[in-house]
Amino acid sequence: RTSLVIVAEGALDRNLNPIKPDYIKDILSTRLGYDTRVTILGHVQRGGAPAHFDRFLGTMQGAEAIEAILRATPDTPSPVIGMLENKITTQPLKEAIELTGQVAQAIEAKDFSRAMALRSVSFAKQLTSYKEIANFNPDSKMKLPEDKRLRIAILHAGAPAGGMNTATRSAVRLCINRGHTPLGVHNGFPGLMRGEISELDWLSVDGWTIAGGSKLGTNRDQPTPQLGAVAYQLQKHNVQALMVIGGFEAFTAVLDLARNRSQYPAFNIPMVLVPATVSNNVPGTEFSLGSDTASNVIVRSTDMIKQSASSNRRRVFVIEVQGGNCGFLAVMAGLSGGSTTVYTPEEGVDLTRLQRDITHLRTRYIKELGRSEGRVTLCNENASKIYSTEMIAKIYEAESGGFYGARTSVLGHLQQGGTPSPLDRCRANTMAVDSINWLQSRCWEAMEVPNEDNIRLPSDQLKRKYFPQVYSSSPDTAAVIGVLGSEVRFTPIKDLVAHTDFGRRVPRTIWWGASRQLVDILSGVGVDIENGGCTTEYKTCAIDLTADDLMRLYGQHRRLSKLNVNVP
Repeated sequence: RTSLVIVAEGALDRNLNPIKPDYIKDILSTRLGYDTRVTILGHVQRGGAPAHFDRFLGTMQGAEAIEAILRATPDTPSPVIGMLENKITTQPLKEAIELTGQVAQAIEAKDFSRAMALRSVSFAKQLTSYKEIANFNPDSKMKLPEDKRLRIAILHAGAPAGGMNTATRSAVRLCINRGHTPLGVHNGFPGLMRGEISELDWLSVDGWTIAGGSKLGTNRDQPTPQLGAVAYQLQKHNVQALMVIGGFEAFTAVLDLARNRSQYPAFNIPMVLVPATVSNNVPGTEFSLGSDTASNVIVRSTDMIKQSASSNRRRVFVIEVQGGNCGFLAVMAGLSGGSTTVYTPEEGVDLTRLQRDITHLRTRYIKELGRSEGRVTLCNENASKIYSTEMIAKIYEAESGGFYGARTSVLGHLQQGGTPSPLDRCRANTMAVDSINWLQSRCWEAMEVPNEDNIRLPSDQLKRKYFPQVYSSSPDTAAVIGVLGSEVRFTPIKDLVAHTDFGRRVPRTIWWGASRQLVDILSGVGVDIENGGCTTEYKTCAIDLTADDLMRLYGQHRRLSKLNVNVP
């Protein structure tokens, strides 16, 4: 067994004495007898190729910095372009620096609670959840009374996505430390129908943080054909809450269970969906687990393919990426990978669009003759029913005038594999911990049995005391956890139906539209590079924060309405 202890370079104890790695090593070696080694990462942490999200963040901040300069007046305070959760913001530089300085002052004064309060809400949340799941505490004070302990089932559904196992590990270990019983459902809903359910312990999920795919097993099968079998197994194993981790198939499955509660009493338990799909097409969230990992795979592949194209000096690659009917992957990876343009289902592909792109390519290769860089174009797998990836490449080459050649590359299921990215792991941990907290509170509410002794009910309706210990038919107890704007929110799944295009299997809201326009602008499509001017309009997406906003956000930890998202 290998254990890791990570020490920040500026770590201090409560008396402000430095905590050094060698000091930790001596304690582990001399007092506990562990064979301990020290590794100092140093400037290795500053090197390497930027990850997808770093590129995306830098690109968006750069664009918003230019927008801030263009709209500034002599009286405008100097801004800093930042990001609060998932929102690009402009903040007054002076006040931002002052708040940063207050953290150091609070630490120096040993006011550590104040120092934590000056950090973002997400930082404090991550730290709290980490402490709950990092170590096994059989005698922990977090253990709940016997009558409050629950049996919580965890199931994977849909295609595999990075972060599924991480979320499961966090949920299992949190359950164990609180006294709940975590149940693993193997092989999706077919496994649930067959009763493939086992209790998960602390070591059974060891190492799942870095594991890609699905350790429990996952598939796209729906529960609808055998709802009776699903209800039977839930009742047989006394499942009191259900956490489903998966994509659009998981969304429709949970929706079916919620819709059939009147016929199957076993479905009247709290249920939560943790979105996990590379396509990022689950309603109720802006980010799904696995989408960042897949974006990193695409960006790394694009980098390598670009090397080949650059070496040839006269080559364009059309790269096909996944995403179903959602163009999120193509746009995000296209922006951070330096794609010339992207083709998405939301826009489609036609001859006018192809003619524009070919004209741009010919113009650039003529002007850069002999010294041109390699170029890539990303094409979503469902961008067009007619213009496939292969056909687009053939049209590119046929209309090139001999100035460049075109090749294709289909990344395929590479995008569903690999080690989960750090961002997906952090999101998985946050969503899992919040989901267990939500299930726990909803179950406790559903345990309350009213005094019905003097109440006369209709002949076809049983009194609450005759139902299972946890029983709730409220629509609010079947929800999707999602990252919406600057917060993690639980949205009842019934409320998301109106915001979902079930035919195309996508949400109706496209929040990443501004990023799509930047792809063309930065590659020069529609831009007169020599004379200036641009036919593609970029709409700023940054939210302006004032000094008062910063004080409310960090000084008082109050939510800002301007950071809220109103549409699921």
